[in-house]
Amino acid sequence: MLLLLVFYFSFWAVPAPAQVSVIAHPSVPAETIRRAQLLDLYTGDVKLWGNGVPVVVFDLRPKSPVKEQFYDFLGKTTSRMKSIWLKKKLAGESDPPEAAETEEEMLEKVRTTPGAVGFVSHARVNGSVKVLTVIPEKGSP
Repeated sequence: MLLLLVFYFSFWAVPAPAQVSVIAHPSVPAETIRRAQLLDLYTGDVKLWGNGVPVVVFDLRPKSPVKEQFYDFLGKTTSRMKSIWLKKKLAGESDPPEAAETEEEMLEKVRTTPGAVGFVSHARVNGSVKVLTVIPEKGSP
């Protein structure tokens, strides 16, 4: 009986990602990115990369541990980010990020969109995108 309970709870538990990678299109001129720079990109305060290419920000649509960990790293909740995006949209300053339904779709969008930046579980990263930073698991030093 105990074994059945352990299996049941481990099957339905949603594991938190060990690490989240901030990814970019291979042509993006940055090799690394700091938290403050990333926040500037995601709030629409910075609209161009250093080479003049427009920044294209992607988000994950469904609520997930990856999304939560990413926005926690930025120091914002997902609802606060939605509020920031709505305010910027209403002011005519910028549109909210385009959302990907899955991490696989995020990888594809970032890989095929010049100037793109997004985030996925570190385990999903492949050689088709550039990793700008790896967000450690919560509680890691």
